[in-house]
Amino acid sequence: MTELTELTAVQLVDGYRKGEFSPVEVTRAALERAERIQPEVNAFVRITAEEALAQARESADRWRRGEPAGLVDGVPVTVKDILLMRGAPTLKGSKALSEKGRWDEDAPSVARLREHGAVFLGKTTTPEFGWKGVTDSPLSGVTRNPHDPSRTAGGSSGGAAAAVALGAGPLALGTDGGGSVRIPAAFCGIFALKPTYGRVPLYPASAFGTLAHVGPMTRDAADAALMLDVIGAPDARDWSGMGPSAVSHQGVLREGVRGLRIAYSPSLGGQVRVQPGVSAAVRRAVEHLARLGAYVEETDPDLTDPVDAFHTLWFSGAARVTQHFGPYQRELLDPGLREICGLGARYSALDYLAAVDVRMDLGRRMGRFHESYDLLVTPTVPITAFEAGAEVPKGSGHRRWTGWTPFTYPFNMTQQPAASVPVGVDGDGLPVGLQIVAARHRDDLVLRAAHALDAVTPSGS
Repeated sequence: MTELTELTAVQLVDGYRKGEFSPVEVTRAALERAERIQPEVNAFVRITAEEALAQARESADRWRRGEPAGLVDGVPVTVKDILLMRGAPTLKGSKALSEKGRWDEDAPSVARLREHGAVFLGKTTTPEFGWKGVTDSPLSGVTRNPHDPSRTAGGSSGGAAAAVALGAGPLALGTDGGGSVRIPAAFCGIFALKPTYGRVPLYPASAFGTLAHVGPMTRDAADAALMLDVIGAPDARDWSGMGPSAVSHQGVLREGVRGLRIAYSPSLGGQVRVQPGVSAAVRRAVEHLARLGAYVEETDPDLTDPVDAFHTLWFSGAARVTQHFGPYQRELLDPGLREICGLGARYSALDYLAAVDVRMDLGRRMGRFHESYDLLVTPTVPITAFEAGAEVPKGSGHRRWTGWTPFTYPFNMTQQPAASVPVGVDGDGLPVGLQIVAARHRDDLVLRAAHALDAVTPSGS
């Protein structure tokens, strides 16, 4: 019999409906798993066991009456400690913030999950203010990879990815401003979707502006589609949010990839050096897509690395986060964050607008590209997980995390939907992720292709 912690959200809801097990049993199992993994991987900043069990008992009563509250009633979920969750402090990995406060408001995505009966296990780790592509912070320490604890889980949603990978809840809420759901998904061997900007409302607004997306982190595309149907509902607090989705994301999954035009770019035209193990796993998955009836062409988008413009936008956002901090608070910051805040504070309005110009031109070029191709496929990251506690791999020559994430942050600049799908492991047994990108508002195509890959590469094997 499959352990309860290994079941997907779709399987849990089906089991509740059939009376095979209860939300209380499932929540107890998930909490036990969370407590067991915490000393080694450090996925959580707070486990809310009493609250979760109370929510589970209420869910069990609803299921007994045949009146579930919604699509994920009784399903355990975790929330990255960037997003507000009623009843728990949101400290964002920072010692510079205080626990004092009412903490009586949910972020929109959390509110939608609560309305649908989800069970909240707790808050997951993040680097300070989600500023980098690995997860360690002055507040909560280092989060480690579930496949090799000497290595990083990635970031900035590293705790969420580790929790899902190890069975501490099948659903996790993450945020992604430059790859922050996709990077840890690739390193930890799970699925993650950065939806089209605005598809999932965000409040309070991110200091990183319209680079920041909220997205589901799950074991597979089917669970992500289920979760997106819940959290993708409008919320009046987000002035830039989209209206209701025209489709059920669960409903489109089985349409497959037959006839879709897929551009496969193994290295963005030779701009990126990709580890052989990563290249091989991604290419095998692309060949699967072709066998499933997609038209695959090896080609590259008209994309030169926009890293300088991204840094202007990102570092300016970091400076804005800490603008009102005094000297004592600044001393508490992660030294790397303190450094980029200093850089960001020196940019002018003209520098920022020049970066916006680069962003708009990149969006135009990707829009034209998707007139010819439904999907773009790349590696999610060109490497597998490296040593924990470091921003960049030792000996890489990179200065910042963006040096080893060239496939992810461009699509935050363009606001396109992008997912990381687990497609196997390298020679050291470390997970490899494949990235699927579509035109804005075509989250359905990303999920269809990911679901097709799940069927032929289960669990990324």
